[in-house]
Amino acid sequence: MLKETLEQGRIVTDEALDRLLPAADQYPSSIHRAMRHSVFAGGKRLRPILCMEAALMVEGCVPVGVEELGAALEMLHTYSLIHDDLPALDNDDLRRGLPTCHKAFGEATAILAGDALQTRAFEVLAEPETHANPEARCELVAGLALASGARGMAGGQMIDMLAEGRTLNGDEITRLQALKTGRLIQFSAEAGAILGRAPPAQRHILAAYGRDLGAAFQIADDLLDAEGSTEETGKTAGKDAAAGKATLVAVLGVERARAQAAVLAAQAAGHLDGFDEKAGHLRQLAGYVISRRS
Repeated sequence: MLKETLEQGRIVTDEALDRLLPAADQYPSSIHRAMRHSVFAGGKRLRPILCMEAALMVEGCVPVGVEELGAALEMLHTYSLIHDDLPALDNDDLRRGLPTCHKAFGEATAILAGDALQTRAFEVLAEPETHANPEARCELVAGLALASGARGMAGGQMIDMLAEGRTLNGDEITRLQALKTGRLIQFSAEAGAILGRAPPAQRHILAAYGRDLGAAFQIADDLLDAEGSTEETGKTAGKDAAAGKATLVAVLGVERARAQAAVLAAQAAGHLDGFDEKAGHLRQLAGYVISRRS
């Protein structure tokens, strides 16, 4: 069941992205080809699927605009990957099994492609096609801005860079990862509730679910870097340890980190107890993020 949900979510997201992004041959084609190179390089589409499943759970049906919302989340996520891979940050040559954007198109084009994906994400959220209610659109724009700015993803990336070569404790690493990775995953779950106009209590539950899911996801990512192969993960394996990155795997060791990821995934699923069988797919996603191999 989950496998079909993931595949259908990926197809729906890719169709929306293809529709909402400029064509590769549209002038100036260099930036559009670079945007599409990174967006369509593959990926799990976890963030769009999270918002789709959250919206379905609170609405009882798939609401209008969820495809646009999912595509916007994926654009924002892809922008962050393009910029993270740049030589000035993580300096990666491989992403999702393909050359990173700056390797394929040059650094200047990669920076602009990332900028364009970020701004297109907010443009999509502001359009009436995403939601007829302007208040809902404002909440989505504000929420995504908070998740991706200095109090979210960008701030987490800064802390990550400052931490290189230093020894952080578990609490410091947890905060770093909550900002760098967790905030966007948390918002992806909450965004589905915003789109479905769920009451505040349900929004808080989904935000808590997304927070713990994001923490489990990042530990699983760190485990893959430590144990997985480049062929499996689609990116250079072993880079965290080589760069002296602050991870819970480095602090706790592999087995304790794996146990912590399992606790967080169970905690995430536990937040959904009040939704009974309607939360089945979201509970399964909590197990999926810590068992995946890429």
